[in-house]
Amino acid sequence: MMIGQEEINHIRSNVDIVDIIASYIPLTPKGKNYFGTCPFHDDHAPSMSVSKEKQIYTCFSCGATGNVFKFIMDYEHVSFPESINIVASKAGLNFHMQTSKKPVVHQALYEIYDLSAKVYQNNINTAAGKEAKEYLKAREISEEAIKEFGIGLASKKRDLITTLLLGKKYRSQDLLKSGIVIEHQGDYHDIYYNRIMFPIWDVSGKVVGFSGRVFHGEDHSKYINTKETEIFKKGELLYNYHRAKDYARRVDTIIIMEGQLDVIRAYSVGIKNVIGTMGTAITKKHALLIKRLAKNVILCFDGDAAGAKATMACSRELQAIDLVPRVVRLEDRLDPDEYIKKYGKEAFERKLASPMNLMDFKLLHYKKDKDFGNTIDVGHYVKEMLGELASMKDDIVRELTLKKISEETKLDLTFLRTQLEQLLDQKPIEPIVPALVTTEKKVRKSKYQKAEMYLIYYMLKSGEVIRTYDHKITYMPTEKYRLLAREISYYYKTYGEIIEADFITFVSDSEMMMKAVGEIISLDLKDDYTMEEIIDYINTIRDYNIKVETERLKKLMRSEPDPLKKAAIASKIVALKVRGENYDS
Repeated sequence: MMIGQEEINHIRSNVDIVDIIASYIPLTPKGKNYFGTCPFHDDHAPSMSVSKEKQIYTCFSCGATGNVFKFIMDYEHVSFPESINIVASKAGLNFHMQTSKKPVVHQALYEIYDLSAKVYQNNINTAAGKEAKEYLKAREISEEAIKEFGIGLASKKRDLITTLLLGKKYRSQDLLKSGIVIEHQGDYHDIYYNRIMFPIWDVSGKVVGFSGRVFHGEDHSKYINTKETEIFKKGELLYNYHRAKDYARRVDTIIIMEGQLDVIRAYSVGIKNVIGTMGTAITKKHALLIKRLAKNVILCFDGDAAGAKATMACSRELQAIDLVPRVVRLEDRLDPDEYIKKYGKEAFERKLASPMNLMDFKLLHYKKDKDFGNTIDVGHYVKEMLGELASMKDDIVRELTLKKISEETKLDLTFLRTQLEQLLDQKPIEPIVPALVTTEKKVRKSKYQKAEMYLIYYMLKSGEVIRTYDHKITYMPTEKYRLLAREISYYYKTYGEIIEADFITFVSDSEMMMKAVGEIISLDLKDDYTMEEIIDYINTIRDYNIKVETERLKKLMRSEPDPLKKAAIASKIVALKVRGENYDS
C-alpha cells in the first residue's frame, strides 16, 4: 500500500509527540518544552528537549533529532513504515501500511535463519521429534510454549539444512558466514544435529541465531550458540526482548534472568515482562536496552554462587548508567525454572513482589563465607562494602547501610563515615561532558557557515524566508546546507507550507540530511526574526561567494600570459567588487 506525504502528515498530526515520548521515557516540563534523559546515548542528565509546539525532539548532547516517527524508529528499532503503523495505532486511526518482512541489509543471513527455524520447528513435530518432545514434556514445557518460542529440533542427519539451503541457491560463503553450516575437507555439514533448537531473536523479533541443546545427557557441550555474525552479536541481544518490551513498559518493571528455559517458564505462567541474558555478561549496550524498558529492574538469576556473581556484575553495569536494580535470590540454589516448577507461580510472584534492595544483597554477598570472629575477615568485609558505598549516589541508602555495617561489626559509625569520606576523596573526579558530545573534533564555525545555518533555521519556520532565499540566493557554499536549503525550497513549493515535523518525515531517509537538520534545530535560536537579520545572513553568504570567486579569478589572472585575457579577467574582478558594494538591504 502506497501512502502520500499528506496522509503521513495527517497521521503525525493526530498524536502529540510529548505524550508518545513520555510513554517511553519520563519527561519534565521546563519552560515551553519538556526534558528527559536521552535514550540514544549514555545520558546522565536530561539532555533531550521535546517541543509540544514544534512536535519535534532534539538532544543537545548527542544531536539526535526528529519527529514522532523518527523517535519510534530509533527507539523500537523498526522501519519507517512500521513506525507509521505504530503511530496510527496510538492515534486510534483505522490504518495499516504493508511493511516488508525482510530487511535489505544482510538479507541472505536473515532468510537463512528464518528458513532454518521453520525446518527445525517442522522436525520436532514429526516422528523423528518424538524423543525431543518427550524430553521437553519431562521438563514441563507445554505444546503452547514450544509453539510460542519456536522450539525445534536439528535432526540426526548432518546435511539436512545444508542440502536444503544449497538447494535454495544460497551461496556457500553466506552459509558458512551464518554459522549454520561448517566446511570439513571440502564438504559442507550442518553444525547443529540431534539437538533441541531455541531460536534467538533481535529486538524487533527477527531470528538472528540459535542455541542448540543436547537432550540425551551427552558429555559434550550442553549448549552450542550461533557464532557472532553481522546480525548476531551476543553483547547486544537479550532473549525475549521483543515479546517483553510492550508489557514491561506498561508496568514499568523488567525482570532479568539468565537462561532461555527460565524465561520460557516465567512467560508461560503469565509473567510476561521477562528477558534473559543467555548466560553472557551484561554489556553497556545491554544496559542501555534495559533502561529503555522500565525504571524498575529486578535481577532474578540462579540461586547458586555463580548466579550471585552474575547478579553483582550485572548490577555494576546497570549502576554505571544510573539504573539501580533490586534483587530476588532463590533458595535451594534453584534457578527460576526449577523454582516455579517446585513451588509454583504464586510463590514466585511473592518473591518478585518483595525484592531486596541492591545494598542489602551486597551486604549478604560479601558477608557470605566470612567469619565475624576473625578480625581479618571483618576487615575485608568492611573494605568491600565501603568500596560499594563509594559508588552509591543515594545518600540515604548510603547512611542506612553504614549503620547496618556498624551494628554488624561493632565498629563506631563515625569511624566508618571517616573511612568512607577518605575513599570518596580518593575517587577520581568524573570529567565534565561538553554540551555537544561528538567523536569528531569540534570545528569552529566561520561567520559564513553560521549565516548559512541561521538562514536555514528560519527557512524551517517561515515561508517568507524561503521565498527570500529563492529570490536572492543562488549558491550556498557548504554542500550539506546547500542540499538542505534546496530540499526546504522544493518542499515549500510542492506543499505550500513548511512545518518542521513534517519536513523531517520528508527527508528522514537521508542520514546526511537528518544530521544537518539536527545541527540546525539544536541551535535553538529565538523564534522571532526581522527581515533585516535575514538580509544580513544572505549578504554574508553572497560576500563569501564573491570572495571565493574573486580569489579564483586572481589565481587565473596570475597564470594567464595573454595581456588581453588578463585585462578581461581583471574587469570581471572589478565587476564582482561593484556587485558586492551595491547589494540591496
